[in-house]
Amino acid sequence: MGGRRGLSSGLVRIGVLAALACVARGFTGTRVASGHNGMRQARSALRMDAEPEPARTESAKRALRRELMSRDTFYRGARPFEKEVHERVTERMTDQFKGKLVEKMRESQQQVTLGEGSNQVTFILAKDYGFCWGVERSIELAWAAREAFPDKRMHLTNELIHNPQVNDLLGDMDVRFIEKTERGKRFEDVKDGDVVILPAFGASLEEMELLDSKDVKVVDTTCPWVTKVWNTVDKHVRRDMTSLVHGKWAHEESIATASMAENYIIVKDIDEAALVCKYILGEPDAMSREEFLEYFKNAVSPGFDPDKHLKRIGLANQTTMYKKETSAISKLLERTMIQKFGPETASESYAAFDTICDATQVRQDAIQEMCENAKMGEALDMILVVGGWDSSNTGHLLEIPVHEGLTAYHINAASCIKPDNSIEHRTVDGRIETTPNFLPLDRPARIGVTSGASTPDSSVEDVLSAVMMLKKLSAVAA
Repeated sequence: MGGRRGLSSGLVRIGVLAALACVARGFTGTRVASGHNGMRQARSALRMDAEPEPARTESAKRALRRELMSRDTFYRGARPFEKEVHERVTERMTDQFKGKLVEKMRESQQQVTLGEGSNQVTFILAKDYGFCWGVERSIELAWAAREAFPDKRMHLTNELIHNPQVNDLLGDMDVRFIEKTERGKRFEDVKDGDVVILPAFGASLEEMELLDSKDVKVVDTTCPWVTKVWNTVDKHVRRDMTSLVHGKWAHEESIATASMAENYIIVKDIDEAALVCKYILGEPDAMSREEFLEYFKNAVSPGFDPDKHLKRIGLANQTTMYKKETSAISKLLERTMIQKFGPETASESYAAFDTICDATQVRQDAIQEMCENAKMGEALDMILVVGGWDSSNTGHLLEIPVHEGLTAYHINAASCIKPDNSIEHRTVDGRIETTPNFLPLDRPARIGVTSGASTPDSSVEDVLSAVMMLKKLSAVAA
């Protein structure tokens, strides 16, 4: 039951998938209605779960994905290895990632005060922060794989999660990261008998199929929230809709999600969504077809034709995006499609699901609440946002206080806090900057703290310790 398949079975599979593809593409045609009335009546029909969907043939890509995941060499699910392995790994994870001071803050109404006089710092912890269930699950599966296959060469197709501490830990376990080059990933480094781990963001269907052609074991740590988005894209395919993905076209998760679609376009924000809507409506300042294809050349499916593929749209998203922006994009698309095609065919021209991860949402809500409290009297000198610089969900946590006019710094490790009282941090637009004299040393300070869904408590605790060390050093110098 290995990954290799004979020629005859491969041809049979190709023939079946080709037939399924023809059926999937057979649902064509869009009725265009005139008039712009009935907006309110149409809205209830715009959600794909508003009424039962008629039974349809499974899409070719979904069929292939299910086939690949059914292999005996494909390990997935909550605990695919022996119970003792998972229990041992869970215990080690607790020891590795816990933070005693962070635990104390949770038990003390989310805050703690350390130091005295001008050296005093009050840390206020967001109500929801840090490791989410999906990330913990991904780490446990990867760690358990190392325990289950101690003598196997092991590879990761990408960073497991966007956190340097966790990825360094896996590196110390001799888990190799598949090298990226200008021509793509070096899968030729994966040899027969090796083990390959798929990260929390998922892997593209093409990568999964490539690994299936090799004699390897695959350990799938994809977050279930990501696969929920893939299931939404499957519904788009069955309804002959183009998937408009709110995400970043170069992000691993968006790449994986796009690979599950037949036709797609990826927009990073409301501004790019507005460009799409202007084109659909043919507004005077809309881009030409050539300009449109040039602008979105990295963010559309092969053979994408905006005049053909923007008549029926289903919304999906990278799970870590800013939910308020996804909601705004959904409303903009809704208005656009009703204006273009009329309310009578609203459910045929546009569909949306809420696929923002719960963990992403509650962390965004928590820092929003912290910002509101700070503006209503519980003033903060700053908010520290702890998490990997390439972590999308952490970056969006930074956006909230910055947009509220508060001082906030996104740091990826305690080492960003320097002995000279400067702080190295990532800005909202992605630049890495160093700000001098960030911490008030001549008076007590109040600091809000949150962390991304891929950040362990131990990383947060290291940051708090670095802040207190600066205060102590200033007292000695004085």
